Amino acid sequence: MTASNGQAGSSGRAGGFAAFRPVREGNAFEEAVEQLLRAVKLGAVPPGQRLPPERELAGVLNVSRDTLREAIRVLAAEGIVESRRGRSGGTYVLKLPEPAQTGGLRGAVDGLPGGLEDTLVFRRAVETGAAEAAAGRALEPAQRRLLSERLAAAGQAGLADYRLADTRFHLAVAELSGSGALAAAVGEARLRINALLDAIPMLEVNLKHTAAQHEGIAAAILGGDPEGARRAMAEHLEGTEVLLRGFLD
Repeated sequence: MTASNGQAGSSGRAGGFAAFRPVREGNAFEEAVEQLLRAVKLGAVPPGQRLPPERELAGVLNVSRDTLREAIRVLAAEGIVESRRGRSGGTYVLKLPEPAQTGGLRGAVDGLPGGLEDTLVFRRAVETGAAEAAAGRALEPAQRRLLSERLAAAGQAGLADYRLADTRFHLAVAELSGSGALAAAVGEARLRINALLDAIPMLEVNLKHTAAQHEGIAAAILGGDPEGARRAMAEHLEGTEVLLRGFLD
């Protein structure tokens, strides 16, 4: 690599930090992916230049270097960045993310009744409400087993069958709310959100994070903590929203 290219990379590092902000706790991986995508899309780190040094960028984002590396791997898998070794090593931006295609995520959004925001607000309202209601009930042993079994199935699912197992866990939470109308609403919300999730890459790291969040939701419900269940579900849903916005914006 020529000296001029190295200087361009240094310039890109100096200017790139303004595009990043500390992520919030709870969805560090998803928010790191979203911020990296955003910085590239905004041109804060244009194609041909380097991302800020890993240690410094992790500090700015307030995430671990392992979390940052996993987020970078997602962009590398999409051909957006490339990690290089050697004297001029680092993570280089290769290209701008491709806009959502008509037949992909953008098409899925356009096909939603009421659009993206309506879907996200609807889902947030019914799924957090279902978790809170379920945690406020005196669950029978069979109901507790159902939730535990659905939790285990989602945690053990692979990429090919994860979406179904994830949906079944969320539907179990809704069923335990004791409201048939609320359970039906959660089912409708899942149909809408699954159409969007099927249009973005399945991220293995995200699945591991999601499994941990599922455990938190289930623990709050089984422990009879309505506020904790609502809070855990809200944090879980927010991670999905962050990823969708990252790939869509």
